[in-house]
Amino acid sequence: MLWARMSNEQVYDEPSKVRAEDGVVNVEGPDAVDVKLTPDAAEQTADSLTEESMRARGQRRLKDLPHQPA
Repeated sequence: MLWARMSNEQVYDEPSKVRAEDGVVNVEGPDAVDVKLTPDAAEQTADSLTEESMRARGQRRLKDLPHQPA
């Protein structure tokens, strides 16, 4: 399923497929995303994805409350 955001931005709610092959991490996602990462880059990306997904979830939960974080 696709989440509508702005007129030309697409936000997907389906996860990417990730697999290790010959010492490289392959990431295949929606909209023809195909990325090959070193193990170090994949670990750093995974950490960033976890941190930012938690931040985004908090933003969604707080968006309708009267107070807004700065």
